[in-house]
Amino acid sequence: MSHASSYIDPFAVARHPQLEPEVKRAILASWASDRSAVEGAPSLRRPPGARDPIPVDDVMEALRWLDTAPTTDTDWLGADRIETRQ
Repeated sequence: MSHASSYIDPFAVARHPQLEPEVKRAILASWASDRSAVEGAPSLRRPPGARDPIPVDDVMEALRWLDTAPTTDTDWLGADRIETRQ
């Protein structure tokens, strides 16, 4: 899962055009796991390499989105949330 630390937003993973769906799911599932939980804040996750924690609800939403992924980028309402590390 070397791709995981390249992203800071679960929606960037979900929409990545070059990652296979299985890879996207594996990355997001690892972020949703208790292993990435922020101590004392069960609703937050800190993925490997992330500076700031992210809400687990965002990770779960990105996973759900993969189940109903649109055929074009313009169909997706969360496009403004996409960020990748530089």
